[in-house]
Amino acid sequence: MAFSIDAQTLIGLLQPLAIFLAIGFLAQLVDGALGMAYGVISSTSLLAFGVPPAQASAMIHAAECVTTAASGASHITHQNVNWPLFWRLAPAGIAGGVLGAYVITGLDQTLVKAVVIIYLGILGVFIFARAFRTLQDEPPHLNHVVPLGLTGGFLDASGGGGWGPVVASTLMGRGHTPRYVIGTVNTAEFFVTMAISAAFIWSFVSGRFTIEGGAGQLGMALAGLLIGGVIAAPLAGRVTKIVPARFLMGAVGVLVIGLSIWQGVQVWPRLLQAPLTQQMSALLASP
Repeated sequence: MAFSIDAQTLIGLLQPLAIFLAIGFLAQLVDGALGMAYGVISSTSLLAFGVPPAQASAMIHAAECVTTAASGASHITHQNVNWPLFWRLAPAGIAGGVLGAYVITGLDQTLVKAVVIIYLGILGVFIFARAFRTLQDEPPHLNHVVPLGLTGGFLDASGGGGWGPVVASTLMGRGHTPRYVIGTVNTAEFFVTMAISAAFIWSFVSGRFTIEGGAGQLGMALAGLLIGGVIAAPLAGRVTKIVPARFLMGAVGVLVIGLSIWQGVQVWPRLLQAPLTQQMSALLASP
């Protein structure tokens, strides 16, 4: 029997592909140039299109399994990885990421979305502020790396992004050489992303996490993130040479802050009707 599809259905499938191809392209272009912001840009965009937080994080990390593999391989080839730092950072990030994926799939998604929006807005302010700071240049040290990796992995999984802004910015803020920070953090991110993706798959198989929306549209959105990221990856080095890093960081910060405010206005009425919010209001109102 021949397979047929009407024009309206085809447009409905291709529209998310085109939109998320552009998002994936922009996110990877910025991430490749700065070593951060793929997850933050993708997450704020997915949430803005109504994708639930846990599902958005799962889609982003599925796409990042490919993009971080390419990025990590490139940094290893160019000897940008500080291996003592990597062996502290990666296991801690994996542990934090798995815990974050487990937590986000078991909570009320309206409440989670509100928390994630606040978190991403704070990250946007943090990224914007980083655009005005001068980086020093010294070899990475290993002080407090394990807690940093745990925190970065947890926030990355539960918020759909944050590994780069939290971990890379903190390390560079200490004065570490940007080349080794970005190379090490991006290489470790591949293993963190794989662990988070595996945790989401387990949550789906076990019934803890369910997928909302049409499979076709979600598949096209994921394909768009992947294709856009793959196209942008080779261009990141060129962008770094042409566009000042301060401008890129500032632009990403403004974008994330703006999207977070917009989403906050949208989610506020639903947050007021959430069961936990209603229970807390009743508890505060009781004598």
